[in-house]
Amino acid sequence: MLYSLLKIPAKIAFYFYCRRRIIKHKQLLHSEGPLLIAANHPNSFLDAIILATLFKRPIYSLTRGDAFANIFFKYLLFSLKMLPVYRISEGAENIEHNYTTFSACIEIFKKNGIVLIFSEGRCINEWHLRPLKKGTARLAITAWQQGIPLKVLPVGINYSSFRIFGKNVILNFGDIIEKGSFNEAMPAGEAITAFNTKLWEQLKNLVIEIDKTDKEKIKKIFFVPQLLIKKILLFIPAIIGWLMHAPLYYAVVLLIWNRAHDHYDSVMVGLLFVLYPVYLFAIMIITYHFTGNSWAFLLLLILPFTAWSCLQLKRQVK
Repeated sequence: MLYSLLKIPAKIAFYFYCRRRIIKHKQLLHSEGPLLIAANHPNSFLDAIILATLFKRPIYSLTRGDAFANIFFKYLLFSLKMLPVYRISEGAENIEHNYTTFSACIEIFKKNGIVLIFSEGRCINEWHLRPLKKGTARLAITAWQQGIPLKVLPVGINYSSFRIFGKNVILNFGDIIEKGSFNEAMPAGEAITAFNTKLWEQLKNLVIEIDKTDKEKIKKIFFVPQLLIKKILLFIPAIIGWLMHAPLYYAVVLLIWNRAHDHYDSVMVGLLFVLYPVYLFAIMIITYHFTGNSWAFLLLLILPFTAWSCLQLKRQVK
């Protein structure tokens, strides 16, 4: 229920978090299950949120297990269709819980559902494909062994920046991997290696590789030129938007800049998603209190427009 309730406002909110989302093979967003989305993992839970808002069908996301330690967050994450996956660094005693999660994934596949797994197993803010863990292969092979017609969809998620608010995102979808791509007589170890090799070959063409010091290449790939008329029309609203939203934005930046690390973007988006409606209504109520004019209610539309205008004109890459 919570997943469905939040999906619509989350879809709207991304027009204010991302300047542009460029999607290659957009028709795949309407994919039916059983489907396993195998993606890289450059930007924490923002990766999952972007895909969840774009796909037509609900997506169950495999999430780092330590996020479920708190009972409140555990309930919240389960409500958002997130399932825990534990690494050895999070305690060997928790590894056995992965069997429960994988069993849950198999049941989702049996009901033609969609599961998202980050095949690198760990989030690092970089333009680079890291070695693939075995989890994706094991999950896919287990499903095939049980006669489930699972399809595996490789996805490369690429961001113009990991610290600049209002980024351009390039989503590259690969070719579907199916059971028929592999020799069923293979031993388990060889099957996992063969699967990861095939998945790697696709992902390396979907994940953009850039040295973080190569500013020119970053700009060349991610910069989206804008029409002069658009810049002129949005200039004044953009200035107003910056002035009106700076107190909230910079308060959040000050709070998380040196704390969130590789989760900076995700924490920023999460906090603004919760705080912005409160901030917006507070400005509207204060304005109405001091003016007594009903036009103050129009601020609920005007201020988001100025925020969007500011997003369109602010710098795209460092």
